Amino acid sequence: MAAFDPQQMIKSLPDAFKKLNPATLWRNPVMLIVEIGAVFTTVLAVLEPNFFSWAIVVWLWLTVLFANLAEAVAEGRGKAQAATLRATKRDTTAVKVSGEVVSATELKQGDEVVVVAGEIIPGDGDVIEGIASVDESAITGESAPVIRESGGDRSAVTGGTKVLSDRIVVRITQKPGESFIDRMIALVEGANRQKTPNEIALNILLAALTIIFLVATVTMQPMAIWAKGANPGIPDSLALTGDGVSGIVLVSLLVCLIPTTIGALLSAIGIAGMDRLVQRNVLAMSGRAVEAAGDVSTLLLDKTGTITLGNRQAAEFLPVAGVGEQELAEAAQLSSLADETPEGRSIVVFAKERYGLRERDVHDAEWVPFTAQTRMSGVNVGGREVRKGAATAVMKWVRDNGGHPTEQVGAIVDAISGSGGTPLVVAQKDQVLGVVHLKDTVKPGMRERFDEMRRMGIRTVMITGDNPLTAKAIADEAGVDDFLAEATPEDKLALIKREQEGGRLVAMTGDGTNDAPALAQSDVGVAMNTGTSAAKEAGNMVDLDSNPTKLIEIVEIGKQLLITRGALTTFSIANDIAKYFAIIPAMFAAVYPGLDALNVMRLDSPQSAILSAVVFNAIVIVALIPLALRGVKYRPSSASKLLSRNLLVYGLGGIVAPFIGIKLIDLLISGIV
Repeated sequence: MAAFDPQQMIKSLPDAFKKLNPATLWRNPVMLIVEIGAVFTTVLAVLEPNFFSWAIVVWLWLTVLFANLAEAVAEGRGKAQAATLRATKRDTTAVKVSGEVVSATELKQGDEVVVVAGEIIPGDGDVIEGIASVDESAITGESAPVIRESGGDRSAVTGGTKVLSDRIVVRITQKPGESFIDRMIALVEGANRQKTPNEIALNILLAALTIIFLVATVTMQPMAIWAKGANPGIPDSLALTGDGVSGIVLVSLLVCLIPTTIGALLSAIGIAGMDRLVQRNVLAMSGRAVEAAGDVSTLLLDKTGTITLGNRQAAEFLPVAGVGEQELAEAAQLSSLADETPEGRSIVVFAKERYGLRERDVHDAEWVPFTAQTRMSGVNVGGREVRKGAATAVMKWVRDNGGHPTEQVGAIVDAISGSGGTPLVVAQKDQVLGVVHLKDTVKPGMRERFDEMRRMGIRTVMITGDNPLTAKAIADEAGVDDFLAEATPEDKLALIKREQEGGRLVAMTGDGTNDAPALAQSDVGVAMNTGTSAAKEAGNMVDLDSNPTKLIEIVEIGKQLLITRGALTTFSIANDIAKYFAIIPAMFAAVYPGLDALNVMRLDSPQSAILSAVVFNAIVIVALIPLALRGVKYRPSSASKLLSRNLLVYGLGGIVAPFIGIKLIDLLISGIV
């Protein structure tokens, strides 16, 4: 979905009109004051009708409508996404393990149901028996089926998804009416979006400013009356006409003085921030989580699958003295032909690409599969015995066969381990042929991403179960700031607490039940959708694509949300300055002639000056809706540079733009009237 669709404005107009209801608008105190002012001026215009009064009335109502439109457009985009999710909800039946058939809506936590190929999974839960391929395209948008199986970290299933093969038994974990899809629909529609602490604080500030300007505006007319009483010869100003016009002018002044722009766009900015995450298949359980992502200062990242590709790949064949590389490559490939692990397949492919060795059809062979006990695999064929595996296991096998591994093997193994690689020794009965260097490859572009994080002031920590030597080698290659080796769940939790004690906000990803405590402790805990229900319940975000590297994007979206809010707040406050120069001279120049010097725009008349300011005040809201929805582009840099850019573009721009806009509107109005 595009960041901004003009057609969405038209579709959202009915909802914008519905939001004119004061019972809805009270949550936005700034716009509630504008609406009260619009009602008041409408009454005055009815009592004493004229073009100026009715023009002000129309534009005050449009100001409120445009503010509602910004929020309605943001919510409308969520409703469009929710419509797709609703298609996954259907009245399905469930077959309990006992054989009882019930409606999916009758299921309770702890119920166990059987789902076979072609059936819809009736509720959120964990697979406790069996393995099956599941179509989750309705949730993730990805058409490729995924595997769900009992045990491990790929056991969670979501209600509304479809089993494509085999049979599984699912234990229901959801509460009635609180399925994952139900929560997704409510969140993307904005129905459950609670204001974040920063939003609440900003709303309080805006309300305080509104009250201050309200008091200031109310006291202006008595001051003007006092000034006229002290100087009876001065002419009436627009604030002293003695009819409804003076009331309309004062309301116009109030509306132009209070921060209507950010008041109108604040809610839309928050909704759009969550929406940008949804577009990337990340579900934020609250706006607080998105906001916290923007303030994160420490990222904890798993090594395997996040920083590295996850599967160790053959990178080098290192023969011992007296053995040729071609001989070692042939033996390594032969012992790996029946090895279906990613590492084994990589050895076959590496030997083929580097040494031109083709896979062979081996007949009458006795294949020796890898086991956790032997820690090696191989083949016995034609009187030849070849093994490949862990260094200690293979060298013991050689000794048991009467051989004597040379010291050179140990040196090669130690060098590979020290560099962060994994050594696999290849031997032929009583002779060691050499070592295969398996390397855990860092994903392309990771160093550049971590450099960006560093420029953003974010510290990156790699979490791994590897030994410290291997962990340090990978950390140096990837460019992370620190690493935690041989990490246990308790170690992760302790690390998060230490970081938080230093005043830092911490973000991490996880997918297993053992990650749940750390996810719950993190300020931003991103659970993988493929993970366990415990992990998804503990985190405050769920990545539907189960892509751990997306944590970096989540942080960038959070920062974009904060920058957008700050930029538009700066613009809103700055553009009030031009309105002062337009309205105050028009209202009081007759009473205080010195104020005419403030009329730097040389507007046509007091009436056109006030009307132009009110019109601009309304139009600028519509003009900024696309920016509020799309967000201000984020460029990784220091806080001081971001502040300087913010003040230059949106502070100075907020001052200059209204001067130009109000003057152009004044020329148009004076040419028509």
